[in-house]
Amino acid sequence: MCEIISVLSISHDGSEQAKKAADLLRQELYSRTGTKPELSADGEIHLLIDPSVAGTDDYIIEKNRAFIFRAKSLRGLVYAIGLFLRRTEYCGGEILLIEDISGKYSRCMSVRGHQLGYRTTPNAYDAWDLADYERYYLDLMYFGVNTVEHIPSEGNHRKNCLMRYDTEALCAEASALADQWDLDVSLWYPNAEESMEKMLENRKAVFEQTPRIDAVFPPGGDPGDFNADEFIHRVKAISVLLKQKHPKAKMFPSAQAPRQYPNWGNLFIQEMEKMPPEIDGVVLGPNRAMDLDELRMRLPGRYPIRLYPDITHNVRCEYPVHFDRNDWHFAWAIAESRECINPRPREYRRIHRLTRGYIIGSVSYSEGINDDLNKMIWSDMDYFGETDLRQSVSDYVRLFFPGSDVSLLTDAIFGLEENWNTDPAEGGCIEDTYRKWLSAGEKNPALLKNWRYILHLFRASCDLLVQKRRRFELKLVRESKKLLQKNLFDQSRQVLQQPFDEDYTALREKIEEYAAFLFKAIGYQTDVKRYFCDSWERGATLETIDLPVTDRAYLLNRFAFADTLPTEERLPYIKEAATRTQVDQDEYYYSVAIHGLAETGTTQTGEVYLNFKGDNPSINDGSAPMSVLNVYDNFTFTCKVSGLTAKTDYQIRIVYLNRRSDEAVRHTVLFNDEVLYQGPQFGAEDPDYDRLFLPKGFVSAVYTLPHRLLCNGCGILALKEDTMGVMFSEILITKKENLQ
Repeated sequence: MCEIISVLSISHDGSEQAKKAADLLRQELYSRTGTKPELSADGEIHLLIDPSVAGTDDYIIEKNRAFIFRAKSLRGLVYAIGLFLRRTEYCGGEILLIEDISGKYSRCMSVRGHQLGYRTTPNAYDAWDLADYERYYLDLMYFGVNTVEHIPSEGNHRKNCLMRYDTEALCAEASALADQWDLDVSLWYPNAEESMEKMLENRKAVFEQTPRIDAVFPPGGDPGDFNADEFIHRVKAISVLLKQKHPKAKMFPSAQAPRQYPNWGNLFIQEMEKMPPEIDGVVLGPNRAMDLDELRMRLPGRYPIRLYPDITHNVRCEYPVHFDRNDWHFAWAIAESRECINPRPREYRRIHRLTRGYIIGSVSYSEGINDDLNKMIWSDMDYFGETDLRQSVSDYVRLFFPGSDVSLLTDAIFGLEENWNTDPAEGGCIEDTYRKWLSAGEKNPALLKNWRYILHLFRASCDLLVQKRRRFELKLVRESKKLLQKNLFDQSRQVLQQPFDEDYTALREKIEEYAAFLFKAIGYQTDVKRYFCDSWERGATLETIDLPVTDRAYLLNRFAFADTLPTEERLPYIKEAATRTQVDQDEYYYSVAIHGLAETGTTQTGEVYLNFKGDNPSINDGSAPMSVLNVYDNFTFTCKVSGLTAKTDYQIRIVYLNRRSDEAVRHTVLFNDEVLYQGPQFGAEDPDYDRLFLPKGFVSAVYTLPHRLLCNGCGILALKEDTMGVMFSEILITKKENLQ
């Protein structure tokens, strides 16, 4: 059903809540049509506070001669307004209702929210004023949010030049503002390294000056690291203090375990089994003490669980891109980094489905607006449960890009997620996605002033830039290596020095323009010096977008090193550097960055952490080949090796991250369960090789693999270290006489 409707006037029941909702709807329609509906006694839309509606978060939409929006609360009316705006399109002042929205709507999850912490680390929130917060509150409520989470202080009281408020003052004012819209307020309030008395004194002041608090969430760690018994002791004391000022507030500590306490999770459960009445539920988030299913089975049933999902980060996080296989291509991770603009609707739907059965809802971890779409889609799933994902994304388009081609921009949003599914050099939809975003702005010039549109156009432009650079540089590297095979030293270097073309340069300049617009429009920080981003990994895409994504810079760096050698040594050296990882058919090479975990042929046990180093400008500065930039970090590693020559002795070279510890005395290398090496890190190191070929911070070691351990040329290589863990980047297994 599609129907052109008229909304010339709006009416309400006279209550303050309905009047506030009516004013909101009038303003929203004015911004979309250019005409503000009148207030009348008999409007085309009537807003009504109805105590008979079942729940605070429920609402009813009826359609006879007019629309009637019914809800028990103000926020229920805001949800109804949100659904109306999400299912209407606007063109030339007309309103097109795309489907029948009448019905009764009941929430799925009881807690539906996002963290909007005002501190130095976010990529936008620290630049906001209260008007920005209010606008964002409403945007979130249109997708069913009932909770916003703020951060009074992290104990350090840091402030940057963008922040116009003291953190605790902003927390109090933002709480009052949330209360005006009937939003619940949660506080993420970590423990600091201070005495119990000082801790309670600080919290008392915050609790007294913050007008609305519905929940307090002290993380178990990251930060606020105490052993579990001390943590629970503090939590109970905070809860007593909290409820003196806010009797209905809930205490929800998290089961996030400090790494220095190996048994933290078991001790936490033991404390919770004492049924402390001061605690109302438990949060689970990153650095968790145990998986969600285990926590739900072990935690006493009286305590509900609230999820703290990280929907803002892409790498070195709880849910990295392709979280189930962790194979996000290193070029994307380098150039766009941990906290770039990251619409991931399909992936977060999978995570939501995997977690929803254990929890009462969630308040996400967010560090700014890079995850704007993720917030809306996650909240839609929290409210409705199993939603049509394309409809949710289309709702986002209709709500925030009025007057635009909905199908085009919906495809463009999905396209941004699709771009990341492969090596950018191989991606077939990257330019098409960019063209979709560009076309939308050409069709609807009003979008050029819309920060959400520019936000996604910025990402699409970055994707295309990475693809252009990687394709161009890979071609140069191939040509350079061919010339080296012909012993043409100077010509090989000259090929690598070719500049980018005008199209590439023009696109890079547009990215700068988009970044400047976003900073001015919404405080989005894409650069440390110019836009005051907290650091290179906090959404500062301009700090990482130009980093090497191929070995071009590494080879040029090696050419420069070759210039320091005697003339007769230069060509042999650079040829060796260019072919360092090339192996014969009966040899083996594995790189975590290049091959990913799937190509080990085994499933790794334990909690694997990929400590990606490529987006760090101080490491990926031209001195490192791409192959070493992803570091596997776990207590064990195994891979299947095949195709070796049965009667030949081999040597294994492993490139490690140089994290030394005197406690690591059982660093173990095995092949087919036979020990090749066991002892202190890392074994037989090769400093000459490292000096010639590896960047600072990495070290290689060599182990002998006798042919007697091969089973028809096959076997399983295993690494173990039970203190520091195994942290390595690549493995070379070469015939002994061929080892470089």
